[in-house]
Amino acid sequence: MNNGRAWPYAIGAAITLIFSFCVATIFITESSAIQESDTYMTKYQEADLNANEFIKKRMAFDLLYNIEYVTKEISGELPVISYKITTKDGIALNSAKMKIAISRPETDIYDKSLKNPNVDNGIYSFTLDKFPKKGVWNIIAKVSVDDKERFLNIKTDTRNPRWYEF
Repeated sequence: MNNGRAWPYAIGAAITLIFSFCVATIFITESSAIQESDTYMTKYQEADLNANEFIKKRMAFDLLYNIEYVTKEISGELPVISYKITTKDGIALNSAKMKIAISRPETDIYDKSLKNPNVDNGIYSFTLDKFPKKGVWNIIAKVSVDDKERFLNIKTDTRNPRWYEF
């Protein structure tokens, strides 16, 4: 093997090893739990393609209406998530269509969608049996009035019932 035949074997072994690492990386990555974006209650590819439409609908909504998160605190048992929708004149709006999605930041196992809220004088309330797990939750609300839409994303923590951030 000292007459120069070792190099082709070493190069062949290196190429085989690199190819094996590439295949292993693909299999490991494919089996990991990678979450898709749901900022607009849709896959990130669709959100990227329609970003301008989402922005136009939000601007049209913001010109005519106000939305406010009115929940004072969220606990783990029988939480009520409420939003208030009014016109810019302060008149309560009871005819909007609204749905919310509740999810954990790290997994989609506990995801829930809630539709058909109770509406009382412009306050849209969703009641959940309980959060399946204590900790941080993402709450995404979608409000539609005619062709105008608005999304409101909130992070809350059931361990600290009065904490939330937009």
